[in-house]
Amino acid sequence: MEKIRAYELSKIFGFPSKNIVNVLHEYGVSTKNHMSALSEYELDVIFEYYTQKNQAKDFSIFDKKKEEPKEAAENVSDNEDFTPVPEIEVGRKLRTVDTRVNNVDLDRIDDEKIEELIPENVKQGDKKQKINQKKKQQQRQQHSTKQKRKPENVIKKVEKKEKKVEPLNVLVPNEITVGELASRMKKSPAEIIKKLMLLGIMATVNETLDFDTASLMVEEFGGIVEKEIILTDEEILFDDFEDTAEQLKPRSPVVVVMGHVDHGKTSLLDAIRDTNVTEGEFGGITQHIGAHRVRVGEKKITFLDTPGHEAFTAMRARGALVTDIAILVVAADDGIMPQTIEAINHAKAAEVSIIVAINKIDKDGANPDKVKQELMEHGLVPEEWGGDTICVEVSAKKRQNIKELLEMVLLVAEMKELKANPDRKAKGTVIESQLDKGRGSVATVLVQNGTLHVGDYVVAGTASGRVRAMNNDKGKSVKKAGPSIPVEILGLSEVPEGGDEFYVVEDERKARSVVENRKFQEKKEKQKSATAISLDNLFEQIEAGKMKDLNIVVKADVQGSVEAVKQSLERISNDEVRVNVIHGAVGAINESDVMLASASNAIIVGFNVRPTNGASDAAEDAGVDLRMYRVIYDAIEDIEKAMKGMLEPTFREEVTGHVEIRTTFKVSGVGTIGGAYVLDGKIRRDSLVRVVRDGIVIHEGELNSLKRFKDDVKEVNAGYECGLSVSNYNDIKDGDIIEAYIMAQVEPE
Repeated sequence: MEKIRAYELSKIFGFPSKNIVNVLHEYGVSTKNHMSALSEYELDVIFEYYTQKNQAKDFSIFDKKKEEPKEAAENVSDNEDFTPVPEIEVGRKLRTVDTRVNNVDLDRIDDEKIEELIPENVKQGDKKQKINQKKKQQQRQQHSTKQKRKPENVIKKVEKKEKKVEPLNVLVPNEITVGELASRMKKSPAEIIKKLMLLGIMATVNETLDFDTASLMVEEFGGIVEKEIILTDEEILFDDFEDTAEQLKPRSPVVVVMGHVDHGKTSLLDAIRDTNVTEGEFGGITQHIGAHRVRVGEKKITFLDTPGHEAFTAMRARGALVTDIAILVVAADDGIMPQTIEAINHAKAAEVSIIVAINKIDKDGANPDKVKQELMEHGLVPEEWGGDTICVEVSAKKRQNIKELLEMVLLVAEMKELKANPDRKAKGTVIESQLDKGRGSVATVLVQNGTLHVGDYVVAGTASGRVRAMNNDKGKSVKKAGPSIPVEILGLSEVPEGGDEFYVVEDERKARSVVENRKFQEKKEKQKSATAISLDNLFEQIEAGKMKDLNIVVKADVQGSVEAVKQSLERISNDEVRVNVIHGAVGAINESDVMLASASNAIIVGFNVRPTNGASDAAEDAGVDLRMYRVIYDAIEDIEKAMKGMLEPTFREEVTGHVEIRTTFKVSGVGTIGGAYVLDGKIRRDSLVRVVRDGIVIHEGELNSLKRFKDDVKEVNAGYECGLSVSNYNDIKDGDIIEAYIMAQVEPE
């Protein structure tokens, strides 16, 4: 056991350590001082003294600053015939021991004598009645003494009268104070503190114990631990109960189309919907996530279209997490590409079924078998080759085998037995969100369970609000949306994050409280991540100070683009330049963004947005760089160039020429001057030089002077004579070779 010192114990009780020492002195321990380590016996003495001294409902002893020892114990009786045996002196106290026999035969003592023995404070009421009671009590004691001679009778009597002490059940949460634990255990805080000390844990009444420590205390006192589960406001508000089998009904499959850029994902969706959205996209790249419902016979399928460029990896991953089936589009003439592998990994991580659409089979050079072979290398074995991956050869351009692909989707969905409960409050995921100038915050959500109605109060991340209007994927106004149906909702207080879960709640006031708490926690986490420094990471923080920061403010038209630009830019950080996206939001570039960029020495990157008039003027006045882009490739390329400009320059040695020393002169006050001839290249006044003698470098330094006849010159070319001197070196000799070189800056690639 770890020893507890007197001064440490005094801190727990809240009074000077000399009080501890005084109590120990009173009980014969005279060698202790405030630095002395206390034994278990001495701890028992201290705790016994103070718990006996404070027999009250409240344990105010912990708040007292000073306690004086009690007076000596009083005699147990005032009877004159009682002769006490003096106690052995320990310290300054006397202790009285009563050695009288308990079994007094009242029959041999007359009533008057008994009356004399009764103290004055007891002489009340009927004296004879009390004497008779004492006689009866004496008779019962004598009777019990006789019974002791019969062990079997005693055992039966004890078994009858003994009450079984049931162990106390104690509810213990994840964290609890010592005082609260003592109250639940029906113990005094002093007992808990003492037990903790014996285990080497210093604690006060208000100290917080974790679940394991509190459980150990309960078990030490013979109690039974029960875990107390405290529900948060969020858990109460979002009653996410499990549906019964009777409540579940079939729902439509949600399908995500994934694959490498330019392999034909959008064209495939066009073929399915008989629409063409490719022409409306800048650079031929799908910029936003779309959600569409497609009817196949009597059934419907929900499609999510995720962009293919690697910058939208996070968006694609988010799409996979809310879907049941992934259609992996692979070009028959191109095969598996890096982004195809990423898509496979995302689908596997989300545990969704994969159907491979081998596209562009109409093109020359198409080789579906080669694609299937490459799929096997990544764990996708085609059905026709003995595996369980469905592969469909299609041509989006010629609308070939599209129907067969959709039938395979429905077949897989039927095997998965997709079900949901439409008769409950809606729950789902935010697919996309944006700030519309006329309509405010607009969010595309996918209902995953329950039914969403116009007028429902929704909480999504740090956004909340009542659904004012709801449109389906065709742009038509609808009143409700069930499981697997994507809709666009209006009425949220702010733009939610893509991927946020949304819930319909009934208690609007509590919902606002939850949202405010989420905002507070989010702000606290950001401050913590930005400012927290501990001894463990102090050195890392110091090292990070050597790194240059390129701060960026990102504004985009939709939240998905903000995330994509942010992740793309932060990914191109290197060992010398770190890219920090200090702010990212949806909407036009405003004056607040310019002020933030100015204060942080940042540049502003706008993606499909424009600055307001005030923002443009403010940026010009503050010297803030505004960069506007419509295609993400250009943004990444420009930032990379900006980073290269911030890199520490890399230098490479470049030999410019060789000079032979043919004669030497000693000049007073100057040193040794060498008459030289430039053998090749040239020598410059700012050249670094090496003095080489018989192939060995004997000195490295700088030129002190370079002359042509009597004139100082900047450089001398091959075939010409010159005079030179080397800084801080006068031992040049005839025949020495002076190698001239410069450190040339290497341009970053």
